Amino acid sequence: TSFSTPKKKKRDDGMREHVTGCARSEGYYKIDKKDKLKYLNNSRAFAEEPPADTQVRTHPPLTARVRSEQRRLLSSFTGSCDSDLLKFNQLKFRKKKLKFCKSHIHDWGLFAMEPIAADEMVIEYVGQNIRQVIADMREKRYEDEGIGSSYMFRVDHDTIIDATKCGNFARFINHSCNPNCYAKVITVESQKKIVIYSKQHINVNEEITYDYKFPIEDVKIPCLCGSENCRGTLN
Repeated sequence: TSFSTPKKKKRDDGMREHVTGCARSEGYYKIDKKDKLKYLNNSRAFAEEPPADTQVRTHPPLTARVRSEQRRLLSSFTGSCDSDLLKFNQLKFRKKKLKFCKSHIHDWGLFAMEPIAADEMVIEYVGQNIRQVIADMREKRYEDEGIGSSYMFRVDHDTIIDATKCGNFARFINHSCNPNCYAKVITVESQKKIVIYSKQHINVNEEITYDYKFPIEDVKIPCLCGSENCRGTLN
């Protein structure tokens, strides 16, 4: 009752001939070792031999002298050009450790939790970019809501950053007539940003301050910074 199954023959093109007429009904074909070795040898030879019309170029390893020369060129490049963009990227990558707590100047203040060297980016003043007309409307609304402190920072003639309800720790920085920081407007990807720079070395637990530079007005706002050269008013 046992019947011998016919061997599957190969066609002239190398493909196996299907006895039943359907490849899926016959399962898979087992590849002979000779055919497998022949295929592997051909594929390895093709991978190892580059095409005749291409040239293979090998780069020699960098020596210590070349690496030092590259570092010197990079340092000279960053020192000669305006590095505000590089510093801003570093500020986003590694933020300064800051905290806000009660201040002897006014209400809340921002304090350093790590030593900050001179001429370093401390924090970006973040908020909503609004126009002058919207700023006037919001200022009246904030007065009606009982918000006495102003967290609006002017970027230019047309743009104001409002950090009253949408901002970061930078809005807690108090004014001082003898500050240890200063504000600077920089352009990053065609957008103007306000960044607080350190004016001098700042110690741990030292309060961060800068000059608000309010315009001169008839109604004066008293200054409580307590510095030796205090002007007495913010405006």
